[in-house]
Amino acid sequence: MNLFDRYITRNFLQAYLYCIIGFISIWFIFDISDSISTFLDQHVGFGRVLEYYGTQIPQILVILLPVSLLLALLFVLGRMSRANEIVSMLTAGIGLIRVLTPLFLLAVLTTAVCFALNYSLAPHAEMARKLFFADKSATGAEGQIFRNRRDSRTWFIQRLRPKSNVFDNVEVLQQDSSDHITTAFLAAHAEFQPGENTWTLSQAKVVKGFQPIMPPFQGVISEEQVIQLVAYIKSLKAADAQSR
Repeated sequence: MNLFDRYITRNFLQAYLYCIIGFISIWFIFDISDSISTFLDQHVGFGRVLEYYGTQIPQILVILLPVSLLLALLFVLGRMSRANEIVSMLTAGIGLIRVLTPLFLLAVLTTAVCFALNYSLAPHAEMARKLFFADKSATGAEGQIFRNRRDSRTWFIQRLRPKSNVFDNVEVLQQDSSDHITTAFLAAHAEFQPGENTWTLSQAKVVKGFQPIMPPFQGVISEEQVIQLVAYIKSLKAADAQSR
């Protein structure tokens, strides 16, 4: 690269970096003003905040690089035109294509960087954002139903704690071969013991002796439809309790 190319490249990169830093600063100020209350409420450390914004920068660069490129080109070419530098170069016998060659190469390099970010790091930014806030604010999945066909049990779980073997507000229905409920286990908490492969119910109550007063629905509706029906009835009960 000769002195001529270095001069144009230096002038362009100076304006280009100023545009990128300025746009990122504006985005950072707006984003931190929206998220700072969440960071403070959830006691997020400074290191975690830096890690979070590090995952968001590639997604922002994909948007900002083309805009910064356009503004930097307009600024550099406008300044060189006002100083009659372009006219002087053309008068010295340097063609217009030769004058713009360093800028074309930098534009191609910017395009390659955008493609690389768009297909490598940027797609993971939104997922990283969701996981970051989910790790801090998630209280667990609500309203889960599980059918244990091997042991003929149906589990109704109000809340699953994230990254834990503990369920809250659990109801387990034991059924016989005709799908009649024989025993119901009601517990405030259920904890799985991986070593023993057993469940421990806390504050539990056992209800036995259900009479088969309701005819079985084998062959009429499937087990999945029964589970969906029970879940719908429970949702109506929950909605009625909230309205009161």
